[in-house]
Amino acid sequence: MQQVNNPHKGACHCGSVQFEVKLVDGLNTARRCTCSICRMRGAIAVSAKVGDLTITKGEDKLTLYQFNTRTAKHYFCSSCGIYTHHQRRSNTEQLGVNVACLEGISPFDFAEVTVLDGVNHVKDGGGGQGPNRLGVLKFIKS
Repeated sequence: MQQVNNPHKGACHCGSVQFEVKLVDGLNTARRCTCSICRMRGAIAVSAKVGDLTITKGEDKLTLYQFNTRTAKHYFCSSCGIYTHHQRRSNTEQLGVNVACLEGISPFDFAEVTVLDGVNHVKDGGGGQGPNRLGVLKFIKS
């Protein structure tokens, strides 16, 4: 997989929301989660620190969605509905950024993606210090 230098440029599907982000460890933090919202949106997220994502266009087009404890903040484009990023519940100093929004990156560029147990979340008494690794999701090209 091609590594793109920091900062990465990104956008939603329609281009109404555009951003630049500096990732914590490039694309090496790619992961999926089994919590209800992650399961439904099906995105692969990579990590950035809060403050390392700058909206360069369309901040007024971002819609915030929160549920349950309302700790995590999930952002979507109000025009096309694409999830761009979220502030994590497990670590509120981190963002998860949708890799499909990053310029030149596709979720299908990853042969394997770590899957974390978001159903048994540590903040819900799931135990441990952070999200537990359940396994990997594989993409095998035919």
